[in-house]
Amino acid sequence: MSRTRTALLAATALVAGAAGTAMAAVPGDVGAAAVPCTVDYQVQNQWNTGFTASVKVTNNGAAKSSWSVKWTYAGNQQVTSGWNAKVTQSGANVTAANESYNGTLATGGSATFGFQGTYSGSNAVPATFTLDGVTCNVDSGGPTDPPDPTDPPPGNRVDNPYSGAKVYVNPEWSANAAAEPGGSRIANQPTGVWMDRIAAVNGANGKMSLRDHLDEALRQKGSGELVFQVVIYNLPGRDCAALASNGELGPTEIDKYKTQYIDPIKTILADPKYASLRIVTTVEIDSLPNLVTNVSPRATATPNCDVMKANGNYVKGVGYALNKLGDVPNVYNYVDAGHHGWLGWDDNFGASAELFKQAATAEGATVADVHGFIANTANYSALKEDHFSIGDSVAGKSVRESKWVSWNRYVDELSYAQALRDKLVSLGFDSKIGMLIDTSRNGWGGANRPTGPGATTSVDTYVDGGRYDRRFNTGNWCNQSGAGLGERPKASPQPGIDAYVWMKPPGESDGASKAIDNDEGKGFDRMCDPTYTGNPRNDNNMSGALPDAPISGHWFSAQFQELMKNAYPPLS
Repeated sequence: MSRTRTALLAATALVAGAAGTAMAAVPGDVGAAAVPCTVDYQVQNQWNTGFTASVKVTNNGAAKSSWSVKWTYAGNQQVTSGWNAKVTQSGANVTAANESYNGTLATGGSATFGFQGTYSGSNAVPATFTLDGVTCNVDSGGPTDPPDPTDPPPGNRVDNPYSGAKVYVNPEWSANAAAEPGGSRIANQPTGVWMDRIAAVNGANGKMSLRDHLDEALRQKGSGELVFQVVIYNLPGRDCAALASNGELGPTEIDKYKTQYIDPIKTILADPKYASLRIVTTVEIDSLPNLVTNVSPRATATPNCDVMKANGNYVKGVGYALNKLGDVPNVYNYVDAGHHGWLGWDDNFGASAELFKQAATAEGATVADVHGFIANTANYSALKEDHFSIGDSVAGKSVRESKWVSWNRYVDELSYAQALRDKLVSLGFDSKIGMLIDTSRNGWGGANRPTGPGATTSVDTYVDGGRYDRRFNTGNWCNQSGAGLGERPKASPQPGIDAYVWMKPPGESDGASKAIDNDEGKGFDRMCDPTYTGNPRNDNNMSGALPDAPISGHWFSAQFQELMKNAYPPLS
């Protein structure tokens, strides 16, 4: 965006009182040397009495080792908490001072911080900002820059993008589903579009490119609202504990990730042509949770995960993606949050939430760039276990002591997602963040679906006899035998849940059941081998995987048929 204060204040007057994004910014491309500093103040979310804001300050003067930004509210706004700066308020006057880790502000350098506040009446954007006492956003009378025609429109994100909207049906997946016997029953369901390597952005091996999908989304949209779901999935050293989904980028190729993957995706998503779509991103599944559970000194540690924790490129990559994609006004970022059978234990739950906060405030990102989180992506954990709960006791033992629950705090994805949401809000994420739950393969229906609790002979017979999830262990993740389609995609199904989604397209393999040469950087993981007897990550149980599976992402007809057979709710 390129406009000076005169041009911008007119635009600000139109949006300052509106919920959504308000701006007071003067990035000075033309005559920038005459502007000592610029401040970009954006109201990210606004509700009845509260709001969150993001502030970016750019220093065009001499380099600084510390800084302080100040402004004065004209209305009744009150800051309640902040992040990436020490934000204090006295009366109407607000001061934001650097933290110990972001005090350096080079010439041309920027710092971004955020805060949450309350208001009554209007929530007008402050008119004047100073950096260390120098007024920002004012030049010496140089020319006023016209708006950049390539900039996306300001946008106005809604609280829940799925509310009142259709969701994109991927024609490539739909064709595969419809070609299967009985597949036409679900071929019109919406699924995620996976960008799992750089080549996928422009279309690889004859498949649709990201622009092709977006153009088709516009066609499907018509005159109503439509959500387009895209999975951002190509971190350096991706999925350090799961060889089947290793990616194309090496552990140190963070610059390539930024410039050849995220930047081109942002350019496409920011095209004004697609401004009417609600674009939901699922940001980098699986990798961040590995930094909590699969690093030394844990028994589940892998050398690859130790490397990724040490070099910080998972955190940097996620932060960069959130920052860049979050700049697009009609993009809604949802960060992957694992699943209850991975992060639900006491020593994983809080640590994971704190790591998510760290990533959401890295590389220029703020928590305001996160619209929500997604649980159970491409996994099989049951949505809701009806026949036992975490508070039950049998034969003098808590359900937590059963072999299946194994001291976890949660027994299903709904309770986990709702609890994690509360935890994340307590750490500074917006109080209106929403959760998504991937229900594409967690139905566990069919003839063997329990209809009541198990026998009360012991806590194990009670849990095992009543649980829907029939895996050998919650750590099993690859092409699970007996799994079924879950709840169909729907908006606002439960408090705190924005939607049930099918982010993983049913019928696409999790990984090959034996080593298969490929040009996609995908290895062979023994967890996809039906003969594998396990490791510490699944308590040394059998893998439960189906045989004869292709490499991850490729169509797996036998799995698709099994998912339809065991669907719950059943298919008609």
